[in-house]
Amino acid sequence: MNEKNFYVNESGASIHCKIYCSDIKNLKRVVLYGHGFGGHKDNKAAERFAKKATAKRKDLGVVTFNLPCHGDDVRKTLVLSDCGEYITLVLNHIKTRFKVSEIYGYATSFGGYLFLKYISENGNPFKKLALRCPAIDMYSVITASIMTENDKKALLHNKPVSVGFDKKIKINKAFIDDLKAYDIRKYDYSDRCDDILIIHGTKDEVVPIESSKEFADNNFIDFIAVENADHRFVDPLLMDNAIRDIIVFFG
Repeated sequence: MNEKNFYVNESGASIHCKIYCSDIKNLKRVVLYGHGFGGHKDNKAAERFAKKATAKRKDLGVVTFNLPCHGDDVRKTLVLSDCGEYITLVLNHIKTRFKVSEIYGYATSFGGYLFLKYISENGNPFKKLALRCPAIDMYSVITASIMTENDKKALLHNKPVSVGFDKKIKINKAFIDDLKAYDIRKYDYSDRCDDILIIHGTKDEVVPIESSKEFADNNFIDFIAVENADHRFVDPLLMDNAIRDIIVFFG
């Protein structure tokens, strides 16, 4: 497997991306990977997936990218609408540069929320979409699992705060208000249910599995509960099993 960094420099954005593939000249399909809150394009989960997905599929590539304010992205304060803009720019770049016939989606946590939000706003750009531990109710996830009480008090006084796990991301009250206003549970995904798969660990300590299960049931989406898996699927066997299920789902 080869890997190559590239940039999408359009519309005032400079998006840092990476592609994993066997032969970039023979690509026919690409999986766009969306990382979680505080993540980045070089995360190990994406690399592990890419290694297994491209091992026997020489025409397949996996593209990762930094969301705004994540990794080495230069934007300073996270804006929800900027995330959708980045997804659009990367999707368009994949189509024009690599000229692939099929684009799939694989996203985790915050990335899962963003991909679903994107679909509700723009239609579904993915032939199939796999979500691992998606933050269906991202507003509740960030306010209950990521922010501290001091963070909440600061936002109430319109002061920006830096929140997150591995890397702190600067947010303001407008970002939280936008998350609350854009509740993807209000939208109907049932007409796309055959093209979406959700996988969630029973011991997820960040995103409650119940929110994913309810969302899947309401939209007739296939749902796989993984016993003893936490939010990041740190157990390599459980992660490999999830990757296997996603590869099978993609066909």
